[in-house]
Amino acid sequence: MSKHALDFIEVKSPSAKSRYVKGANPSFGHFVEDYISGKVDIKGSFEEFMELRNTHFDFKLTPHHVKFFFSRMIPEVVIHSKKQDERIVRAHYDRGNDFFASFLGPRMVYTGGFWHNPQTETLEQAQDRKMTMVCEKLMMKPGDKHLDIGCGWGTLVAFAAKHYGTDSTGITLAQEGTDYGNRQIAEHGVADRARILRMDYRDVLFNPNHKEKYDKITCLEMGEHVGIRKFQNFINKIYDKLNDDGLFYLQQAGLRANPGILKKGQHWEDLVWGLFMNEYIFSGADASTPLGFLVKCLQDANFEVVTIENIGIHYSHTLHAWYKNWEDNKEYILSKYGEWWYRLWRLFLYWSVVIVRNGSSTCWSIVAHKNLNYPTVNRNRYIGRENLGERMELKNIKTLHSETYFSMLNDYKAALVK
Repeated sequence: MSKHALDFIEVKSPSAKSRYVKGANPSFGHFVEDYISGKVDIKGSFEEFMELRNTHFDFKLTPHHVKFFFSRMIPEVVIHSKKQDERIVRAHYDRGNDFFASFLGPRMVYTGGFWHNPQTETLEQAQDRKMTMVCEKLMMKPGDKHLDIGCGWGTLVAFAAKHYGTDSTGITLAQEGTDYGNRQIAEHGVADRARILRMDYRDVLFNPNHKEKYDKITCLEMGEHVGIRKFQNFINKIYDKLNDDGLFYLQQAGLRANPGILKKGQHWEDLVWGLFMNEYIFSGADASTPLGFLVKCLQDANFEVVTIENIGIHYSHTLHAWYKNWEDNKEYILSKYGEWWYRLWRLFLYWSVVIVRNGSSTCWSIVAHKNLNYPTVNRNRYIGRENLGERMELKNIKTLHSETYFSMLNDYKAALVK
């Protein structure tokens, strides 16, 4: 007998009971609210339940979705002030390094890894390969001035400085990420040529007193937080801060291009998931767009796109590894942060595994340079080398093992026991 989503659901609240009977066909959006609030539990395999969600739920919008869209999402899209962005970003990223370490693991890299064999490799191998890939795509070399916009916990900054000899600066709004990043930079012996600064991207890109230009600029999934309304000017300012022969790496996640997204059907889930992500996980990250928008913004800023690579499936496998880490640290999360946070991120991580695997959302790895004439931009540099990660020689990956992660996490756990 084939299994059904209802086989896994245990109703805990009478107010939710009518949604979980045969023939009810509720929106998955109702399940999201019921699950994270504890009105229902999942018996057995959460992964198996998520794979069978379509056997009971559809993905029509609920009143909760509509209320969120008009009361929070639209105002955030319109405003995107420095004050608003700092409040939103710090509410997420300053929650606690131990919270993020509980799924990110020792590299503290909050972006998809790059896999050769997801069945046999570790998350750390995939993350080391990813950082190697970014540095190789940008042809990083000793002495390059490198700016990483939205640097997270500073791992790419430390990696580039240590293994490629760059002079790297990372910027982030999060204090926890700034402190951690500078600790690991010092640990890896590159404090003389790398640093993490807690500041708004506008204080670098839009500040007329900030005269420095860069040979290499990276932006790995921070652009979503800039907002769709301000994204073009963001790219314009990156262009201004890049040296004429420099290279820019943009990585951005977004929903697939789908003219029928507002019509009920197979892709309706894209919208429901996107609203969930914006409400609960990445508030204000409204520039999660299809590829066409990104390319147009780059070209309108006078960038020439060199390579575009879809790395979404690598993200799906990374999310699965994060989900497993989260489950392994369940008891710690429950005791430190509580049931609501555990349930929310359990749902986010595995739902995202499925969403990205289905192509509902993907992630683009883009390299671009200024569209200027030779010899200012020497396009001969691309001849004879592979520029796509799937084809590059990334077997002998460089590593960046950090004791900072272990000491930090052990300190948190020891304090919790006391």
